[in-house]
Amino acid sequence: MLDHIGINVSDPEKSRIFYDQALAPLGYKMLMEVPKEYVEGTVVLGYGIPPKPDFWISNESGPNRPPLHICFRAENRKQVDDFYKAAIKAGGKDNGKAGLRPEYHANYYGAFVLDPDGHNIEAVYHGPSTL
Repeated sequence: MLDHIGINVSDPEKSRIFYDQALAPLGYKMLMEVPKEYVEGTVVLGYGIPPKPDFWISNESGPNRPPLHICFRAENRKQVDDFYKAAIKAGGKDNGKAGLRPEYHANYYGAFVLDPDGHNIEAVYHGPSTL
């Protein structure tokens, strides 16, 4: 089981704006900024559902190449829809609109957006529709 994950970004301010908006529908927010004096001037931001950050962004060494795929678990299909809309509004690029992906399994409902560095950011709900 993973405890946390971190990715490198090219522009921390641009990425912060993106992730602040894109992850809000999933209950995530920026919970911690590591003081620069502890990380040699690097920007290190921790996101999560309070009280613990589990997703970190940093400009430690430029963006990861190749870009990464990170998937966040949603509690329902509406959260996936809201994630997609918020991420696009925040400047993300469409990489797969919210919808069923039966090639994975019958109830796989996901949305994919590319962040400012081209990382493939996904939100997914695995349960049946509650509608």
